[in-house]
Amino acid sequence: MPVNLVAPVAADLHPIAGVRIGVAEAGVRKANRKDLTVFLLDAGASVAGVFTQNRFCAAPVQISRDHLASGQPIRAMLINTGNANAGTGADGLARARATCVALARQLSVAPEQILPFSTGVIMEPLPNDRIEAGLPAAIADAQPGHWARAAEGIMTTDTLPKAFSAQVPIGGATVSITGISKGAGMIRPNMATMLGFMATDACVAPAVMQQLARELADGSFNRVTIDGDTSTNDSFVVVATNKAAHAPITSLASAEGQALKAAMLAVSQKLAQAIVRDGEGATKFITVQVEGGKTGEECRKVAYAIAHSPLVKTAFYASDPNLGRILAAVGYAGIDDLDQTGIDLYLDDVHVAIQGGRNPAYREEDGQRVMKQSEITVRVLLGRGEASDTVWTCDFSHEYVTINADYRS
Repeated sequence: MPVNLVAPVAADLHPIAGVRIGVAEAGVRKANRKDLTVFLLDAGASVAGVFTQNRFCAAPVQISRDHLASGQPIRAMLINTGNANAGTGADGLARARATCVALARQLSVAPEQILPFSTGVIMEPLPNDRIEAGLPAAIADAQPGHWARAAEGIMTTDTLPKAFSAQVPIGGATVSITGISKGAGMIRPNMATMLGFMATDACVAPAVMQQLARELADGSFNRVTIDGDTSTNDSFVVVATNKAAHAPITSLASAEGQALKAAMLAVSQKLAQAIVRDGEGATKFITVQVEGGKTGEECRKVAYAIAHSPLVKTAFYASDPNLGRILAAVGYAGIDDLDQTGIDLYLDDVHVAIQGGRNPAYREEDGQRVMKQSEITVRVLLGRGEASDTVWTCDFSHEYVTINADYRS
């Protein structure tokens, strides 16, 4: 079961002017399953994306990058679940392009104005004929209020759909923001393994969009990890439809830019944290907060060393305060001049280690009390400077092994 996560309520998700969403059952991998989603964008939308840094990236990632780089205005996004179209070579690229051509014909736009996305099993041919056959139904289904349906339509091993909304005043107008994400395994930064789609009706200059997408990803999806694997298909796309009645935002440093970014980042973080809360087999949501580093980079190194450690994650699952595992992870994080005598460790409010050694006042039952909670904060003080950073992760359970052992069956 997901950790303190509930399914979105469709009525709570704000429609975004200039975006219509349609969902269909195309039988990509299994029958009677929502597995084909289209986002239809009005003319004038600004679009930017951040993608996986896995060099073995999937065909749709390669094509989406190319289409964004072409400078053509993006008019639609096409998402299938059940098949990742990764590890499929030239044939995979041809099949992904064929789906773009098919949707472009339906919409009377150029294929370069379509962004394709896929998620699911790797190294199997994309059944593009089924996807193309399902496009008319998806287009006919398109409505501004179908965000919850889309959140369900992009799921793979997720147990719940993930969607959040917000509104913020910008330049005298009320701006809406809505996003969805999917992901439960193969989660690690650069990007985290996931698909994420966020739209706002805010007016944002095209030159600002890529910076906005990158900063949102860095503050959210690049701060989560489940199992340390980086997927072939990670994609996070940000759309500004420019429909709101305010002056265009030309700089994120402006008051309007800061307000918009803060509101969008709050939604992005909820989407990213929802992926961790729904991690494959997860029973606990863990915040790893590292403070007192010389730089943010070394704080992140320590945080990820803790968050990626199978020994730490299995200890959390067992509610076993075997906290030397955390100190060991701090030690091998890659800070060559780390002074262990400057390190303090907390579990929530419990002071476990002081100046690199066990706190004389620490009691094992206090550590176990915290470890039994469904939400836990690990706080490490490095004693080296003023920098800090935070990542979010989950535990490793027996169910994680079961899910991934049986994934293709």
